Amino acid sequence: MYSHMMVGSNDLEKSKTFYDALFTAIGGEPGRIDPKGRVHYVHNGASFLVTKPIDGDAASVANGSTIGFAMESEEQADAWHAAGVKAGGTAIEDPPGLRQMGDVKLYLAYLRDPDGHKLCALKRVA
Repeated sequence: MYSHMMVGSNDLEKSKTFYDALFTAIGGEPGRIDPKGRVHYVHNGASFLVTKPIDGDAASVANGSTIGFAMESEEQADAWHAAGVKAGGTAIEDPPGLRQMGDVKLYLAYLRDPDGHKLCALKRVA
């Protein structure tokens, strides 16, 4: 069902710096500016875009929303988290680590991007 994710930003240059750091930390490429001025990332078959809101209003955060990024390893999640903090993101919730939810084990790392969007790196652990 998932085809893409797009978030709004009030400062595309700051957002591009932040998301370039996140995606390159996990083997992706820096974002490209498309003809509409949006920053576009493609990685592992998914698209992620950052844009100024089309209605001209300020970008705002969707309260209760989390954007999850699949990781290949716990080390990759840690690199993603460290790159995000270094590039202007904010570490939130518990530090990166293993969480157990019943029989399901997940390695999770949470950040807020420079505009306040909640992001999660997730690695399912066997």
